[in-house]
Amino acid sequence: MTTDTTAPAAAQDQHGHVDPARALVGARDDVTVPVQTRSERPRSYDPADFGTPTGREVNWKHTPVSRIAPLFEQSTANDGVTYTFASGEQYVAEPLAIGDAPRGEFFEPEDITAAVAWHGADKALHIKLPREVEVDEPIVVDIVGQGADKRADAHIVIEAEPMSRGTVVLQHTGSAQYGQNVEIIARDGSNLTVISVQKWDDDALHASAHQARVDRDASLTHFVITFGGDLVRVNPNLELSGQGSHGEMFGLVYSDTGQHLENQVYLFHKGENTTGDVLYKGALQGETARTVWIGDVLIGPDATGTDSYEANRNLLLTSGARADSIPNLEIKTGDIKGAGHASATGRFDDEQLFYLQTRGISEEEARRLVVLGFLSEVPQKIRIPELQQTLLADIEREIAEGVKR
Repeated sequence: MTTDTTAPAAAQDQHGHVDPARALVGARDDVTVPVQTRSERPRSYDPADFGTPTGREVNWKHTPVSRIAPLFEQSTANDGVTYTFASGEQYVAEPLAIGDAPRGEFFEPEDITAAVAWHGADKALHIKLPREVEVDEPIVVDIVGQGADKRADAHIVIEAEPMSRGTVVLQHTGSAQYGQNVEIIARDGSNLTVISVQKWDDDALHASAHQARVDRDASLTHFVITFGGDLVRVNPNLELSGQGSHGEMFGLVYSDTGQHLENQVYLFHKGENTTGDVLYKGALQGETARTVWIGDVLIGPDATGTDSYEANRNLLLTSGARADSIPNLEIKTGDIKGAGHASATGRFDDEQLFYLQTRGISEEEARRLVVLGFLSEVPQKIRIPELQQTLLADIEREIAEGVKR
């Protein structure tokens, strides 16, 4: 057997020399360790630089590569989805071609699906909150799939100018094979909320890369809510670059039989005195229900005064369901206020069920109350009453359908 000892490009400098920090210790100093941390992942706008995933790569080893493979190729007709505005269309600016600012001001693909979507979207939707304007009503974009055999690529830029304030909601329904990039820029002093809701049909494929930068004294609250789809992989990346910036990342997934719902979350504290909070919750019912959550937090060398916490909690409602939960914390300065992470996956608390049943509540109703109480924490953080109530109703429907099974 012949062993390939060539170092990957990500482990080489501009002269082709292997970075010793990524090399194995031992006699074979030309053999490299695969990239492990999120901050070290290579980035490129060229899909060829990533190669076709095999499932052995650190960022693909939990993903069923064969199922998501259609998104490795650029769409041709690009007619897989339609875009309409339920509200806020007046905040749409001119579409952005590749090279038109602010498209690409911060976004740089981390994997092949993001690179493919970058080129597949010849024009980017640009939503812009004007300087010092408070947008009272949410800007709601309905993204509707046109069929399971239809392909589409997209790049969406959401820009909050200095001192602006508002909420943008991306609602996904129908079915499609959809590669999507969402570039979010919260400029100085702005306060932005972005909510991505996935209610796809059961046969939809969706791979989305959200990359956000939060500037000085700005704030971003980011939600990923996923109920539908065959395979949905939404990976948010949030950089707190400005001094005093603040970021919150919330997620909710409800996986049924056959569904694969995945989130790889990255929170980078880059500036001084930044604060961040990550909370993702998941419920799984069905023998082949699957969720994946990988949470990476990096506190950079200049991020003094950082306060950060991330948590993922999963509730397994049936046997055979599987939730992978991997929190990671990397700290490069000791001058911080605090940092921590937590992960928990488990089944129903029998004591809770017993307590409720002793008070005359049926087992079915007791289970409903436990699941609803567990998951409702995330929707309750959304400050749009109509959307909050809709999501709580979606949870109720998922629970009821699980009971019928």
